[in-house]
Order: sequence, then C-alpha cells, then structure tokens
Amino acid sequence: MKWRFEDILTFINVVEAGSVTSAATRLNTSKSVVSKRISDLEAALHVELFRRSAGSVKPNERARSLYEQIVPLVQAMAEATEGVSDRTEGLSGRLKMAVPVSFGTKFLGPIIAEFARQHPDLEIAVDYEDRPVSLTQGNYDLGIRMGPLNESSLKARKLCEYARIVCCSPEYSRNFGLPKSIAELANHTRIDYAHVRASDLWQFENDGKCGRPIPVLMRSRIVANNFEAMKDMAIAGLGLVLLPEFLAAESLREGTLIPAMPHIKARADTISAVYPYTRHVSLKVRRFIDHLVASLAPPRPWCPQVNEGDDLKSSRATHRASVAA
Repeated sequence: MKWRFEDILTFINVVEAGSVTSAATRLNTSKSVVSKRISDLEAALHVELFRRSAGSVKPNERARSLYEQIVPLVQAMAEATEGVSDRTEGLSGRLKMAVPVSFGTKFLGPIIAEFARQHPDLEIAVDYEDRPVSLTQGNYDLGIRMGPLNESSLKARKLCEYARIVCCSPEYSRNFGLPKSIAELANHTRIDYAHVRASDLWQFENDGKCGRPIPVLMRSRIVANNFEAMKDMAIAGLGLVLLPEFLAAESLREGTLIPAMPHIKARADTISAVYPYTRHVSLKVRRFIDHLVASLAPPRPWCPQVNEGDDLKSSRATHRASVAA
C-alpha cells in the first residue's frame, strides 16, 4: 500500500487543528473520511502517528517529526503551483480571518469589501473577536492584532502604527480638572480595558536614560471589554480613558472628548497581520496582507484629510478654546 498526497494533507490538518472534527471542518469533508485517511497513511508507513483515547487523537513523537519535515515540502509545492496559476487565474478558495471588534467594524469593512470585489471567486469569512484566538484551532488563515505581540508561534507583518490618547469629556474636565503630569493621574479615575492589564495599557513615553515606561497608579472605576463602550463611558464624564487614535479621532473633532494630557505622549502601538509559522502562506493571504498595508498607508482612514500630527494639533487647539471659554 502506498501513501497518497491527500492523506498527507489530511495528516497536516489533523495536527494543526488538534482533532479529527476540526480537521474535517477545515477540509470540508466528513470525520469518517479524515479518520480513514489517517489510518491509510499509518498503514502505508507501518507506524502509528496518533495516540487515540476517548474520541481524541494526539500526535506522537513520530507524527511531530514527520509534520516538521513535511510541511516545508508541501509549502514549496504549493508555492510552485500557485506561481504558475497566478499568471492565469484570480484568487479562489476561502479566506478566513479573525479581527478585533472596534477596529474591524469601523475601518476594515470597506477594505475587506474592496478586496472581495477585486476577487469575485474568493470566499471570505470574518470573525469579530477582541480576545486573541488560536488561529490554528479556529482554522483561520490570518488574524489582525493590536498592540504588542506575545505569541512566538506566529509570524507577523506590521500594517501601521497608531497613537494612543488620554481623553475625557469637557464635563469631566470642568468637574475634576486635568492632570498636568503623569504623577497627577493618581488623583483621577480611569476607564480600563478588560483584555489588557492596566499596567500594560497605561504606558507613557519616557525621555529618561532608561527609556522604560513610567508606572501609573490610578483607581479603575469602570472596566469594559470593548473600546467603543469605554469611549461612551468617557463621553458620559465617568473618567479618563486611554483610546487608540482611530477610535478617539471622531469624538475629538466633534468635541465630545478632549485630550486630557496633550503635552504628554502615551506609548504608540502597532496593528499587525499575524499567521501561523508552520502553515503555508498562501497567495490569497499574501495578497490580502499587501492590500491591508496599502489601504492603511497615510492618510489613515480615520483622519483622511490630515496627517496624525495635524489631527492631534487640531484637537489640542479645540481643547484650548474650550478651556478659554
């Protein structure tokens, strides 16, 4: 009995997905077909590749070794065939991604729609989720992540940077004043983001020699798992909030929020596209990431008429005018 290429592909998917059920979903086939292909591959190689118990399968050492050796070969084959088909055909198949809720709903929708319009044969699935999800277990081709990346198992490509701004409502400013320094933040209440530790979120640029973020001690009055909700709480005058510029920009222009510390910069963050190290980076993923980079180039979608510095200057001028009034 000889092994078949479809058995190899199924084996790779079972290892990456972590179960026969998830692999069957990824391959758009039945669990019985996946199980048979794995059994056929083991029979052809005369080895057991998985430990089976209570309906679960886990790769053993031989399976992990085979996986690490065979994935680069399959990737090279896919790149060679895609290189040929790219000259004659458009993108096809399915592109599944996980994106953050606020940034995804406000800015990624039109960008994804334009990519879909350019490639009518491509199926696109978008999951909106603020919590970092497992790309392999969720069968995602890529994800969009905000801020520092902590997962060494993922490759990443930087899409753009964004400023972060400490904001509050004019009402809060009138009632409690504004902090004149980072130390004065301790006298104020804040609205925090549930998915990030406050000590990691509230970080400010340090011009000192060590360059480490300056620690901030504040009382968290409200914690939410969505930046839009945090912004609404700040507009209602309930505390200071540290928002990504792309979420604060419109409210700053309208005057419902003002910069609370225009003279002090919070640490900027990065928007990145991430994808698994071991999975073949398909042409559709590479093309889509290129599309994201081009679409998020200056001027950013959240401030199309001015650059980031000018937009902040305008907001600060609005704040000075409101204080003077």
